[in-house]
Amino acid sequence: MSEKIAITPSTHTAPPAKFSHGVRKGNLLQVAGQVGFLPAVEGEAPTPAGPTLREQTLQTLANVKAILEEGGASWDDVMMIRVYLTDTAHFAEMNEIYNEYFKDLTVAPAARTTVYVGLPAGLLIEIDALAVLD
Repeated sequence: MSEKIAITPSTHTAPPAKFSHGVRKGNLLQVAGQVGFLPAVEGEAPTPAGPTLREQTLQTLANVKAILEEGGASWDDVMMIRVYLTDTAHFAEMNEIYNEYFKDLTVAPAARTTVYVGLPAGLLIEIDALAVLD
């Protein structure tokens, strides 16, 4: 039986509660919901990438990617992505950014986008992912 391994890249702060940024068990890697915080700076509070959806989406995707890579995965291993937006008006822009970001993937992961209003003030998007490694 495989053990669970917590994944926290050096770009991320320690989680503020008892959870992991990612967990790998066997060939499964679950990335917890990530937001658009810039890479961690020791002793400083997390800082959003910027006020725009584009800036935050690209940083959020970079944060998810960092966990995937730390866990031995890539976007090609991702089976499911869940996107949470804070505003329905952002759907079209997020889809445009998403399509551009993943344009080179041969097989796109399954995805779900929903509106969620519970993110901290100033944050516009959260993304989580499930990867299956060979």
